[in-house]
Amino acid sequence: MSQIQVVNIKCGGCEKNITESLVKSGLQDVRIDVSTQTVSFEGSVETAEKILTKMGYPKAGTPEAKKLSKKAKSFVSCAIGRIK
Repeated sequence: MSQIQVVNIKCGGCEKNITESLVKSGLQDVRIDVSTQTVSFEGSVETAEKILTKMGYPKAGTPEAKKLSKKAKSFVSCAIGRIK
């Protein structure tokens, strides 16, 4: 099982939207720990990182993790997850 520590996961809405997006892309056994901001899954790490970054949840420690635009995107993703 692969694991990525990301930034900007705030709640169950984030968790729900991330899980749905990763599963749609073909990843399996997706698990998210909001408290540690860790995403675990079976499948391509490259695919997961690309999707997570696009959604506003980039890998911790990367230049993308510091961008305000990614934080804003994560708020939108969070809201969508809460509405679903």
